[in-house]
This record gives sequence, structure tokens and C-alpha cells, in this order.
Amino acid sequence: MPHEVKILTETDLRGLVTLGLPAIEVVERAFAALASGKVVMPPILSMAIPEANGEVDVKTAYIPGFDGFAIKVSPGFFDNPKIGLPSLNGLMILFSAKTGLVEALLLDNGYLTDVRTAAAGAVAARYLAPSVVATAGVIGTGVQARLQLQAAHLVRPFERVLVWGRDAAKAEACARDIAAALPVVASVEPDPARLVAASQLVVTTTPAEHPVLRAEWLHPGLHVTAMGSDQAGKNEIDPAALAAADLYVCDRVSQCELLGELRSALAAGLWRRGTPPELGEIVSGAKPGRTSDSQVTICDLTGTGAQDTAIATFAVEAARRAGAGTAIAT
Repeated sequence: MPHEVKILTETDLRGLVTLGLPAIEVVERAFAALASGKVVMPPILSMAIPEANGEVDVKTAYIPGFDGFAIKVSPGFFDNPKIGLPSLNGLMILFSAKTGLVEALLLDNGYLTDVRTAAAGAVAARYLAPSVVATAGVIGTGVQARLQLQAAHLVRPFERVLVWGRDAAKAEACARDIAAALPVVASVEPDPARLVAASQLVVTTTPAEHPVLRAEWLHPGLHVTAMGSDQAGKNEIDPAALAAADLYVCDRVSQCELLGELRSALAAGLWRRGTPPELGEIVSGAKPGRTSDSQVTICDLTGTGAQDTAIATFAVEAARRAGAGTAIAT
């Protein structure tokens, strides 16, 4: 019996999946499912290739109720820009959860990861940011700096954006892009402490190995989403900030202990509050999120295989409705 596999290119996928409320909602569903305890999500397979300044991560998860499960391969080779190639690429494979057959090959070059990562930031903002955000700040100037604020604006429509980056020209370009994409006034703030002081929502989007946000900068009514730390050597948030916050939330505790900001706080002996809540537990109502606009909250996003299965399923369903992609018989 012939079997067809759908091939979707990055061009196909950019036409099918945009960073909007439907994508945010499917990622929110994945977080809620994680809290049920029924998701099968093995630890991230991570391999460093030091000779090439590269790394490869493999993520997957089976979510009951979803027709398929995705396996994502995500390489990052950070010397590539020197030879005119992007640092990040990758693909997702969607398998049938009933038969194990390959349903689709998504040659997205990391696009779907960009969307689901930004969508996860919006979920964090929806449940943890104060009810009114006038100013949002972003520390970092890459693709996620732009996308995280676009996603957050859908759930907390702020009016002003401040951008900080080590490279002033890149920060200027980032602010221009954000102002072009959103109905906001965006500008560069050369002092990250002032950026945090002026903001109610701050997103950190850097590959920093030393903190870019200090504990003494925290102030009542602040929410921080930290999404840059996804490897054992990375650390964006001062470990003392986790202990000082009223509420610290992980996307997945087991991952944050190894790869996220929690790793650094544990290593410094500064986290003594037991097991933190997970974002899915807050989404599902099992644990409380922000309970007052004066609280300080921090969410640690390391990226989960459940998000990848959710966005891959979303993309393939959109392709089927649109008749997009190329089908090959196997």
C-alpha cells in the first residue's frame, strides 16, 4: 500500500504559519498538556562539536490527543556567518502517533522553532506579566528580540519598546525593525539598568554566559522572560534574582536545572525554595501565576519538545487545508 509523505520547505511554511494568536494558542495547549503528566518527553539530546564551534540539539515529545509527534534536529554552527551562511538551521519530522510512519518532512531551517519560541514567550507574558504593560524592554538584538516582542504585543499591547545590545548598530537596527512591525515607539537604551527600571515586561534573548540582568534592578510590577539560556554554559539572569523574585517559573524544571537559569542559581547555592512551578501548571490552573500587579515574576524558557510537536502539527494541518507542499510516494 503506497504511503505519501508531505515535503514542506521554509518558503511553504512561512506562507502557512505566522506568529499570531492561533500559533500562541497551540503552544499554550502544549504547555497545558505537559502539566497533565501524560506527555512523553525525553531529555534533550545535545551534542557539541567544538572543532567547528557548533552544537546540535534533538527534541521530541508525544502529546496525547495529537495525531502526530515531531522529532526536531536543530544545529547551530556559530562560525557560519564568516563564510556567508546562517548560524542556525534544521528540520522537523512529523510521524503518525498511530502507526509511526513519517507523515511530513518540514525543511524549515529553524523558522518553526523561531515561531514556537516567540509564542512560548507570549504564553509566559499572558499568565505572568502585569495586567497593563506600557513599556517593554528587550535585552539582545537578534531574531528572537524582534519576534518575542511581536508575540508579547499580541497579549500585552504595550506602547513603547526599549532595546539594549552590546553592539549599538545592531540595537538601532533592532529598534527600527520593531517600530516597523508594531504600532509602538522603539528606541535604544544604552544602559540595561535603566531599561529594566522603565519596563514592566523585559525579555532577555542573548547567548550570554554571564548575567546581563542584575538582581538589584528588579522592581515591583516587573515580569522577566529569560529565553536565551538553553545550554549548560549559558546564564542571562543574576542567580540572586531568582531568589529575590516573588515567583520564578520554569517551562520544564528538569531542563532548567541542567540548561536554564535555575542551573546557575542551584550552583551558586541561592535557590532554596524547592521545586519551582512549571508554566504548564499555571496555564492549566493547577498552580497560581501572578496574583498582583506589584509582584516580580521571572519565567525561564529552555524550549521543549512538546512545543515542537505542537507547532509541527499546526503547520501540517495548515498545509493540508491549503493543499500546500509536495507529496512523494514512499
